[in-house]
Amino acid sequence: MKMARLNSMITLIRPINSIMVGFAVIVGIGVASPKMIFSIHSLLGFLTGFFISSFSMVVNDYYDIEVDKVNRPDRPLPSGAISQNFAIILALILLSIGIASSILISLNNFVIASVFAFIAWFYNFWGKRRGFIGNIMVAASVSIPYIYGGMAVGNADKPLLLWLALTSFLAATGREVIKTICDIKGDELRGVRSIARVHGLRFSSILGAMMFFMAIVSSWIPFITGIVGMVYAILILIPNLIFIYASIKILKDSSEFNALHVKSISLLGMLIGLIAFLIGGIIR
Repeated sequence: MKMARLNSMITLIRPINSIMVGFAVIVGIGVASPKMIFSIHSLLGFLTGFFISSFSMVVNDYYDIEVDKVNRPDRPLPSGAISQNFAIILALILLSIGIASSILISLNNFVIASVFAFIAWFYNFWGKRRGFIGNIMVAASVSIPYIYGGMAVGNADKPLLLWLALTSFLAATGREVIKTICDIKGDELRGVRSIARVHGLRFSSILGAMMFFMAIVSSWIPFITGIVGMVYAILILIPNLIFIYASIKILKDSSEFNALHVKSISLLGMLIGLIAFLIGGIIR
């Protein structure tokens, strides 16, 4: 029974997502101050990102329980493997660990962690049903770990870091918009006024592709302005090509099935992109 509950808890927090958020903080530290990437700040930053992301995952499932009873009855909450009361307690524990880690870094990091923990809750409570506003909230949460990492080492205003955050924000917004095509059936059950439901699949695909294009442009500014060198330029070509492919693919076919594929490959592009920023920032 204990092992079954543990497995359900792991499923609930979606550890891969949370590890990615923690890693994003380390990337932010590496871009801002390469020599600090193996410091205690990286460990504490990773813990902050991991546990606050885990908190947001639990909150997401808590508010989506009625929809998941229809779409994902195997999830821990709708299946009854974990009670709603236990989920609340787990969320508070995860939040407390994340906030405690931020306090050990600095007051500024504590403020950022607290604000975005609130946004994580507010998105699920209110923002998700507001369509594009909710997409922006998610995109901001995707990009803030890099700034958080820079803040941890006192270099949050470093130009390369800011371009990384902006590029990630634009790419994540595009991905969230395209994701509304995939989620259109579930969003009908939630009453979500998503881009796809309000403006249609074609409009969503065009807007998503536009955001990807803006992310590509943004990713080249550090090289054009001389902040980074040729190593970065070569590496950034890989995610750029992925986003070009994703844009063409979604513009040709705005179906739910195709949008699901584009959502997946755009995530790959984002991951490779942040690695390009990290390596390009270290090797000038």
